[in-house]
Amino acid sequence: MEYCLGSGDGAATMWDGQPDFDLDGDGRLDSIRLDFDGDGMPDDALADLDGDGMADHVALDLDNDGTAETQFTDDGSGTWTVSTERGGQLRWVGLDGVEHTGETLVDFDGDGQVDDRLLDTDGNGVADRVLCHDEAGVTGYVDTDGDGRWNVKLIDSDGDGSADAASTL
Repeated sequence: MEYCLGSGDGAATMWDGQPDFDLDGDGRLDSIRLDFDGDGMPDDALADLDGDGMADHVALDLDNDGTAETQFTDDGSGTWTVSTERGGQLRWVGLDGVEHTGETLVDFDGDGQVDDRLLDTDGNGVADRVLCHDEAGVTGYVDTDGDGRWNVKLIDSDGDGSADAASTL
């Protein structure tokens, strides 16, 4: 799993490590224990919960049973800004117009896999972006006006991280 950490002065370093802890309790090692918050104790974890090989969650001050005091997700820009307390819920509207609540990893595209990532970039508790991964690449949906409905569909068909096509919904 890869992760990038900075010292606050603008410099950052990429790291690579083998997961050694199961943060989400599914029986699969998905995180690396370390001292993320600088308290001198390796009681924090960086986790790859969407399985793409990059850390997307940080859990701080884990208890002996693996419960975190605080959790954050990467907001999509590489910054740990979105608080997702264990069991915390985001509201989101499916493509069929039905409102749902869920954690940041959901089955948005209906393929039976909980591997689609909701993002709440403005921190209001309503998802305004979603990334769906499949063998054809990445599809993203964006709520551009903050009304809770998806306005734009983005497609990255070659998997390079940049949208190759966009359409309004």
